[in-house]
Amino acid sequence: MEGPFLWRPARQPGMTPEEALASLRAAGPAPSIPQRRAALQALAGAVIRRADDLAAAADADYGGRSAVETWIADVLLVAQAARRARRWLRWWARPRFVLAPLAFQPSLAWAEPVPKGVVGVMAPWNYPIQLALWPLAEALAAGNRVALKPSEHTPRTAALLAEILADALPGLTCVVQGDAGVAARFAAQPWDHLVFTGGTETGRAVMRAAAENLTPLTLELGGRCPVIVLPGADLRRAARAILVGKAMNAGQTCVAPDTVLLLGHREADFAAACRAEAVPVDSVVLPPQRARQAALAEGGCALPGGIALLPDKVGAEIFGPALAVREMDSLEEALDWLGRQPSPLALYLFGATRAEAAAIAANSRSGAIVEERCVEYAAFPALPFGGVGASGFGRYHGRAGFESFSDWRARVRHGPFALSRLLDPPRGERARQLARRLLR
Repeated sequence: MEGPFLWRPARQPGMTPEEALASLRAAGPAPSIPQRRAALQALAGAVIRRADDLAAAADADYGGRSAVETWIADVLLVAQAARRARRWLRWWARPRFVLAPLAFQPSLAWAEPVPKGVVGVMAPWNYPIQLALWPLAEALAAGNRVALKPSEHTPRTAALLAEILADALPGLTCVVQGDAGVAARFAAQPWDHLVFTGGTETGRAVMRAAAENLTPLTLELGGRCPVIVLPGADLRRAARAILVGKAMNAGQTCVAPDTVLLLGHREADFAAACRAEAVPVDSVVLPPQRARQAALAEGGCALPGGIALLPDKVGAEIFGPALAVREMDSLEEALDWLGRQPSPLALYLFGATRAEAAAIAANSRSGAIVEERCVEYAAFPALPFGGVGASGFGRYHGRAGFESFSDWRARVRHGPFALSRLLDPPRGERARQLARRLLR
């Protein structure tokens, strides 16, 4: 599936992070709202037109990836996000008026969203289109220009993204390609905002680099997303939903279920339910990940379809087609276990009563709590997406993305008089008495 398009060079070959930042800073004033809406429409149209090319590029980079996976989880989500941002942009960008305190009336006060300037986006390899272009679209909606650094592990997709953006969004975006050294230089640039999606350790390095320039960050880092299967769960239905979430992109998803905590269910029964509801998984693990996944799977139980069940001895995020399983005696034990783990992006519940869900929400930290399904919530374009603690910080998707990529500037227009001016210097006895009255 390697067509000629896969090997055409990007139109900006060799652009360095420094050149990308300089060119976007020199590109002129922030685009107007009509220009932003046109850019979002152009982006959505471009990725839809090149959907087959993008699927072929991802397939070649992975050494085997389903075209349907790329179309749905990458291309379609980006197009929907861009179109939704275009539809809601005028509403998101309206000034927000606030009531001035009585002592300062009559005056008019409001906050207005202002573009931050130039946003850098560092994208990972596991969803090389979605995680590159979704934050890019929302940064564009907020009026910024965007420099994109795709992963070096998906070079064909990166080259194609550079070609698509050069055609669809000239002057608004540019793409920097290169290895980990280039990525480190990219993180060290004085962007007006930087978005990074990837592993927690790399996220720490990005944060250290950004700190030198006081660059505001959005970090989406993943983590071991737990699943709590409570006594009220239908075990086969829960098993199928968990396996479907794990099978997506062969478990290489930051919000994939990772560790299953069984309350009132036996591990053997859960394994039987998983065998009965087996879900096939594509083998799309990149070569550097294969040895790690093989080592993790040792001592586990392979299910039909390719997913493995492991004893809960895994210290790090699995990020592949395997599930750790652990029996718990009570909800209190499960909450204690959760409290000793890094906070995840998502916590999944099956069979929870309202009281159990409320107890879990009150006694745990996570970017999201989702009941009865896994992963799919990340595709909700109006739902803020992000982590807490070790799973990252900052939010995007929909209005949350627009607000993250905007600076909210205060505006005030004072009237000709106000009670507060009675306290202007020079202050006499009258001002002193007024101040005492206010204190009382």
